[in-house]
Order: sequence, then C-alpha cells, then structure tokens
Amino acid sequence: MPSPPGGLEGPLWRAIAVFRFASLGYVVLLALRVGDRYAHPLAAGGVLALMLAWTVATAFWYARPEARRWPLLLADLAVVALVLAVSPWVVGRATLAAGVPTLGVAWLAGPVLAWAVSGGRRRGTVAALAVGAADLATRERITPSSVTGVILLLLAGVVVGHVARLAVTAEQRLQRAVELEAATRERERLARGIHDSVLQVLALVQRRGAHLDGEAGELARLAGEQEAALRALIAGNPPVPAGDAEDGDLDLCALLGRYASATVSVAMPATGVPLPAQVAREVAAATAAALDNVARHAGGTAWVLIEDEGETVTVSVRDAGPGIPAGRLAEAAAQGRLGVAQSVRGRIGDLGGRVRIDSAPGAGTEIELTVPRPGR
Repeated sequence: MPSPPGGLEGPLWRAIAVFRFASLGYVVLLALRVGDRYAHPLAAGGVLALMLAWTVATAFWYARPEARRWPLLLADLAVVALVLAVSPWVVGRATLAAGVPTLGVAWLAGPVLAWAVSGGRRRGTVAALAVGAADLATRERITPSSVTGVILLLLAGVVVGHVARLAVTAEQRLQRAVELEAATRERERLARGIHDSVLQVLALVQRRGAHLDGEAGELARLAGEQEAALRALIAGNPPVPAGDAEDGDLDLCALLGRYASATVSVAMPATGVPLPAQVAREVAAATAAALDNVARHAGGTAWVLIEDEGETVTVSVRDAGPGIPAGRLAEAAAQGRLGVAQSVRGRIGDLGGRVRIDSAPGAGTEIELTVPRPGR
C-alpha cells in the first residue's frame, strides 16, 4: 500500500532532491579544478548543463506522488547511463586511466536513492547494480577504488530502501491506529446513546413480557434477541483467536461475549480485557459453569459484568432467581454435586483468585469471580 500524500515518504524525496543539487555542486567544482585535463572541455560544459536541467526536473517531478512511476524511474537511470557513456569521450580515456573521475561522480547515486525510496531494498539493489555496471564499463581497467564506488552504491540502495520501507510501514500502522481510535470513539458514543434508550426499552419489554403467552410473549422474546444482538454490535467484540497456543493473550470480553443472548446480558469495557490465554479460558469456563447453574436453578436470566481493575479482573454473574438457601452449597458438595465447588471455586482458586457468593432466599444470587492479573 503506498504511503499517503504528505506522509513520511515526503521528507525522503526532499532529501534526495537536496542530495542531487549538493552532489551536482561537487561535480561542478571538480570540473572547474580538473577541466583543463578533459579531452573536450566545452562538451563537458554541455553535459553539466544537461545534469543541471535533469536535477531541476527530477526535483519537480519526484515531488508529485503520481509521477513516481516506472517512466520517470527508468528515465532517471537512462540519463545517468548517458552521462557515463559520454564520459570516456568528454574526459578522455587516458585521463580516466590517470585517476580523474567520470563526470557523474556522486551525482550517479541519485537514481539509486530514488529507486530505493520508491520500492525498497530490492529495487534499490537493482538500480545500484545497473549504475555500477555502467560505471565500470567506462573504464579500461577496474581498480579497487572503482569497485569501492559500486559497493557504496549497493550499500546506499539497501540501507535507504530498508529505511524507506520501515517509514511506510510505520505510517500505515499509525494510520490504522488513528482510524481504529476514531471508530472506537464513535462506537462508544453510539453505545451510550443506545444503552440509554433502545437497550433499556428492549430489556423492559423482554422482562415484562417473558411470562406472557401468545403474541405478547413472542414480542418479548424477539425484543430479548434484538437486545442481545445490539449489545454484541456496539461492544464490537473481536473474534476469539483460534488455536491452542498458551503464550499469547486473549480478550476476556471476546470469550464471554459469546454467552450474550436474549436472557443473558453481558456488560464489558469498550477497550477489552486482555489476559494470558490459559487464565482467560479458565475464567470463561468458570463463568460458563455459573451461567449453567442459573439456567438450571434460576430461570436462565442473568447479568454478567466484566470489570478491569488493573491488578485484578472481576467477573460478576447475577440472577433474579429464588436464591440459594444457607448450607445448600455444602450439602450439594457432600452429595457429590460439585459444580460450584470444582467448576467455579476450583478453577478460580487454581489461578490464585477468589470467589464470593452473595445469595439469600428470594433475593437472587450474585457470584463474583476475581483473579489477579499475572505480572502485576
């Protein structure tokens, strides 16, 4: 994906333009110093005028993102190849053999840098090899200094191309982060409005009509389904990552969001609650066990609240059922029914957390699961 206009690539193209003018200035100074040794000094002036015109043209064209395409890139290489091709005639082969550089000198690196910024390391390497080969072809014999020049071109193409790709990648990620933040803010704004109006009305219809028959009961059921669908939509739950890897993090909100339905309401932070994969799965399993108890003993209607408190994460499961009589959990454990004891308390206890059960006959039940966040 190309970098947006005016992005991080812009300063790189401006830097290349500055380099072209600075290197051309060096070429002019060098020509003034050793021009009397050239075979055709007047022709050298014409070549320098061509180089100046092309430097001005590339500074203008490369500043326009829509112009940074193959025609301009190939023309850039062609002009440099032309300058190198006429160097043996303008400077003279004997003068070149005596150590006088070609007309291009450092100016030859301009196309290499342009190719590197436009296409990364590979394109920069191709341009460096092309310019290096053309430079070596102008010489009757290859010396260590001429090989060094080719190596420097290669290094420039690789390094600048790598930096350019890093800049583009960083800009793309920054753009995605800005878009995600904007979308999240808009979702939160909509969620507040929906929660204060639509969701409350749907929940009221579902609760008031849950025990009615006929069309009223069907209307209540549909209202409950739409409430669950709206909650999932405004929460923006991401898909649960697949796989059995235990190394990464999982979003607890995404795991528990799957339990939302017409009878189960799930409230969660808009930013998600990341936890180590094993911890998140165990908390989700304990929550599922608590919801299973609600389905069997309290009519199935429940409210789940996820709270991220920094050092700890708390999940509360509340119902409006008949409540748990005193001593009933101990009696169930003695009879071998260990749902709460093992599926809930056992899992949370293994994570170093705690379970609090607040219940009274006729007042419903609230199960609060609190686990520490590892590393805090």
